[in-house]
Amino acid sequence: MLLLRAMAGRRLPPLTQLHRGCSRLAAGSAAPGGHRGAAPVLAALLGLGAVLAYGERRRRSAQAAQATPAPQYPRYTRAEVARHRTPADRVWVTHGTEVFDVTDFVELHPGGPDKLLLAAGGPLEPFWALYAVHSQPHVLELLRDYKVGELSPEEAAPPPGDTQDPFAGDPPRHPALRVNSLKPFNAEPPPELLTQSFLTPNELFFTRNHLPVPAVEPGSYRLRVEGPGGRSLSLSLEELRGRFPKHEVTATLQCAGNRRSEMSRVRPVKGLAWDIGAISTARWGGARLRDVLLHAGFGDHPPAEGEWHVCFEGLDVDASGTPYGASIPFHRAISAEAEVLLAYEMNGQELPRDHGFPVRVVVPGVVGARSVKWLRSVAVSPAESPSHWQQNDYKGFCPSVDWDTVDFRAAPAIQELPVQSAITEPRPGAAVPEGELTVKGYAWSGGGREVVRVDVSLDGGRTWRAAELPGQRGRGWAWALWELRAPVAAGSRLDIVCKAVDRSYNVQPDTVAPIWNLRGVLSNAWHRVPVTVTR
Repeated sequence: MLLLRAMAGRRLPPLTQLHRGCSRLAAGSAAPGGHRGAAPVLAALLGLGAVLAYGERRRRSAQAAQATPAPQYPRYTRAEVARHRTPADRVWVTHGTEVFDVTDFVELHPGGPDKLLLAAGGPLEPFWALYAVHSQPHVLELLRDYKVGELSPEEAAPPPGDTQDPFAGDPPRHPALRVNSLKPFNAEPPPELLTQSFLTPNELFFTRNHLPVPAVEPGSYRLRVEGPGGRSLSLSLEELRGRFPKHEVTATLQCAGNRRSEMSRVRPVKGLAWDIGAISTARWGGARLRDVLLHAGFGDHPPAEGEWHVCFEGLDVDASGTPYGASIPFHRAISAEAEVLLAYEMNGQELPRDHGFPVRVVVPGVVGARSVKWLRSVAVSPAESPSHWQQNDYKGFCPSVDWDTVDFRAAPAIQELPVQSAITEPRPGAAVPEGELTVKGYAWSGGGREVVRVDVSLDGGRTWRAAELPGQRGRGWAWALWELRAPVAAGSRLDIVCKAVDRSYNVQPDTVAPIWNLRGVLSNAWHRVPVTVTR
């Protein structure tokens, strides 16, 4: 209460006049001149003192409105706004039809400069939707101090799509996603957002599409289940929801090409240049594949001797009408312990279009390529899926194999993935303040093998310490988010390294070169992040 009274009795400087470096001071740390840091003052302004600041802002705005007419702002196109993405070029953002220059607020942003810069050159709304604090009225009032213009009327809405483009019907995406290809759309969340929460928000979940996103009418959707002996079953979405108990499983999905960009630095590879973000975690809900197969007349054992498979096809097709397809072994599909789902929910909501609406397969502990989206058929078969993506892709080879000598028939299709970990904070090349350094990241292993330890080194692997594995821990299907805090001295250069150990004591290899392969898959060497420490 005393703080509120004190703030009420003083004139607060405009945000643009606050010291630009204040947010770099740790909470409670001493500022130059012996005063406590400006960060607590800013925190009070934006938190405990928000109501006072808002009221004062409204009072001054009302007085100004009576004294002077409303200013006439210049108009800008979205392309012009997009050119302002860095402090050197000024940082512009939009909200509704208004344009703001927030350059002077970047360093003051309570969530850190990096979070605000994710929206640079584009709209704020998709980012504000992730954090409820932005829905408070005073936030928009404070933002208006930085207004510099309006969007041109013709720019107020996004341009209509090209109806001749097979990708024109693709859904809108969150602008924070880092795009690796537009058509088909493939993108990953930025590392600094990837481990903000145990469950990845649907709009930030990495997207791996091989073909255009199909438009599916849920009322006419049918799922075919078939196999030898004339067994067949056709299910509507309503029947899939109503006939089978809903089962939920928290599982991480990872693309086979996650961290491919590190392999390409050893030798060129073919494939999307994924960084460390082709991995995400969700709470999936749907019918167990086992329950559907039993209902269709299949038993706990394959129909005949030999190795049987369950093949999946999606509704996404290429120009020739060929769908995306994949398969998993029958014993995994029918196993109650494997928890394979025909999912229709993701984090408590219906599946987003990019992630398989209305129904997708989710195969916990297995490479994401087998979790077929927009599922149209399930078939029990004595052979693997004949799909290109099962037969001629997503396979690993010796480093000596090149495109002149590769024989895809000589290698098995990837199913379970090896143990993996990566550092999400700090970012490579960052300058971090002296004092206590916090290192964050994720760790996961395929096949349900729980991560039991993450080792972190600050000196390139000469010495190690064990990270904490705090917070929510699902069954081994889901990742572990880890954290390490350590003191660091100004002037030092750190080579931060992490490696994970799973329940079977599998551990990551130390370098990339011995695991290099021409497709750049299965990249799981120690992850390395160089940083410098400043005062």
